[in-house]
Amino acid sequence: MIGNDGVTPSVSKEIDSALNSHGLIKVRVLGDDRIQRESIFHDLANQHNAAAIQHIGKLLVFWRPQPEKEKKSDQEKMPGPREFKVLKYSSRGGQRPEMKRVTILGNQRLAAGGQVKRAKPKQKSIKKKNQI
Repeated sequence: MIGNDGVTPSVSKEIDSALNSHGLIKVRVLGDDRIQRESIFHDLANQHNAAAIQHIGKLLVFWRPQPEKEKKSDQEKMPGPREFKVLKYSSRGGQRPEMKRVTILGNQRLAAGGQVKRAKPKQKSIKKKNQI
């Protein structure tokens, strides 16, 4: 929202951050002078390298393509916990099987029979051990 003070640096900064995060924004201008609103509309579009889409009354609409976001790949990031349902059959044939919910962490695996086993640490070569 642009007040009676006009376009201040803080308003300009907020418009820029909104264009970066959303792409399409609406800005409301408080003021009755139509010519001044038109000049603000075109000045903001030029200042922020945005397309001036629409000017209806006191509402200004701007669009700018959003920048591509970098996907951060963390090598040390482990997968999150997973939940499994395990059926354990009774040794007696006539009873119903028992169902348990098991949470498996990133360094664990589910073995046959519903047992949870931890992953073994990777073995380092003898040469690498001696370098440390």
